[in-house]
Amino acid sequence: MALRVSQCVFAAASVFAMFSAYGFSNYSAYFYLNFASVLQFLWSLPLACLDIFSLRNEKDLQAPARLLLIVIIDWAVAVLMFSGVCAAACLTIFFMKDVNFCEGFSWLGCNQFALSVTLAFITWSLQAASSFSGLWLLVSFF
Repeated sequence: MALRVSQCVFAAASVFAMFSAYGFSNYSAYFYLNFASVLQFLWSLPLACLDIFSLRNEKDLQAPARLLLIVIIDWAVAVLMFSGVCAAACLTIFFMKDVNFCEGFSWLGCNQFALSVTLAFITWSLQAASSFSGLWLLVSFF
C-alpha cells in the first residue's frame, strides 16, 4: 500500500512540476513524460484505494487471475514510465549542459523540467519495486 500511495504522490508532483514550467508541451519528450506520469497516477490511485479497502475490511484480494492482470499492467506502465523518464532526462541534460539552451532562453523552466524528471524517476523506482514484488507474489502461487 505504501508503494502505491508513494507512486501517486510522486507522479502527481511530477505532473505539477511539469505543468508549472513554461513551454513543456513544445517538446515531445516532456509531453510524453507528462502523459506517462498521468497514466501512472491513474493506475496507482485505484490500486492504492483497493489496498486500503482490503486492509481495512480484512479482505484477501490476491487471487492469481486478478494478480496476473495487475502484474502485466504494472510492467507495461513501468516500461512507459522508464522510457518517458529516459527521454525527458536526455532532453534536460541536452538543454542544460550540452547547448546551454536554458541560459539563452531564461523564460524556459529548466529547473522545473529537472525537478519533474527527478520526481518521475523516483516514481519509476517505486513502480519497479511494486512490479517486482507483484511478480514475486504471482510466482509464489505456482
